[in-house]
Amino acid sequence: MTSTWVPGADTSPYGLANLPYGVFSRQGEPPRVGVRVGEHVLDLAPVLHDEIFARPGLNDFMARGREAWRETRHLIQHLLSADAANAAANRAAVEPHLVPLHQVRLHLPVEVGDYVDFYCSLEHATNLGRMFRPDENPLKPNWRHLPVGYHGRSGTVVVSGTPITRPRGQRAPAPGGGTPAFGPSTRLDIEAELGFLVGVPTGMGEPAGDFAEHVFGVTLVNDWSARDIQAWEYVPLGPFLGKSFATSISPWITPLEALEHARVPGREQDPEPLDYLRRREPWGLDITLSVELNGEAISSPPYAAMYWTPDQMLAHMTVNGASLRTGDLFASGTVSGTEREQRGSLIEISWNGTEPVKLSDGRTRAFLDDGDTVTISATAPGPNGSRIALGEVSGTILPSAG
Repeated sequence: MTSTWVPGADTSPYGLANLPYGVFSRQGEPPRVGVRVGEHVLDLAPVLHDEIFARPGLNDFMARGREAWRETRHLIQHLLSADAANAAANRAAVEPHLVPLHQVRLHLPVEVGDYVDFYCSLEHATNLGRMFRPDENPLKPNWRHLPVGYHGRSGTVVVSGTPITRPRGQRAPAPGGGTPAFGPSTRLDIEAELGFLVGVPTGMGEPAGDFAEHVFGVTLVNDWSARDIQAWEYVPLGPFLGKSFATSISPWITPLEALEHARVPGREQDPEPLDYLRRREPWGLDITLSVELNGEAISSPPYAAMYWTPDQMLAHMTVNGASLRTGDLFASGTVSGTEREQRGSLIEISWNGTEPVKLSDGRTRAFLDDGDTVTISATAPGPNGSRIALGEVSGTILPSAG
């Protein structure tokens, strides 16, 4: 990978090996598509002379397909390269369209079509099973045979920085029976996840083919969870109001091509999956997440430990003939490792509230208080031992509106 003439970008985790896409605006101007390079955003429409990037979302570009994604990325890298034969001319043409990051507002990068949330961490599923079914096998019989998931609510997917209002709903009656309680969630939680954005759609009845032909890139996800509301409502049909109130994503979409050095074979699976779920390529990803609560690191979940990989998620999601749309988002479910400091949710870190998190100021948390801010970030291997960043997703809890 060559160096860039953009000041400071060569030592940034947002250098030429990364170049994530997002949607930004300057004061008084409409949102448009850009690429992050160092501490700047490159305004793509005037640089590439393509009005598709003057639109307020990435959907139309994502729909162009893998070859267009590759060609566009390589062209941007060439224009920003300090080693290109015409680097001086490129710089003169491109530099006026570099906007300092502190001068822009970042927006939701895509118009989300459908949203599917999976449950792909063996450790996370096992931890929750041990908490809630201590006398049973923590995993249900289907768990090692298919990536369990559910359809969420795309209309409440929001960009990082959007405040999260504490949800209200029903909670289980007190022991002994009676009327369910109603009010603000008292067990508000996070779920540190990795999300995948679909570019190329499929028709109904057409299972998806090659993963990289359909998926444009990845984003960080915090799928907020009201554990008390969810625990009362989810039997027998699964998550509903306890999950649908908000899902936060990073404003930056890292293209799959930027993750070539992060690809790993994926975890060994036993029993061997059915044929349609067998891995044809290595789509495990060596990505390390970091979870901060009020600015203090509390967890570092390893995505490489996930049992089900994203190519398997896509295959299962469409094997019944369900169609894909440009902008569809599917997420991994909570990322958790074997150690307490690798768990991706507070319910696991605090073991259902029995072992609260101790913060450096002496306060403790089992679940989230009003005013708490959670920030999830991540890095992945880049070329020559470098690291690239996947942006961050952050949200602050506001009191219940009721």
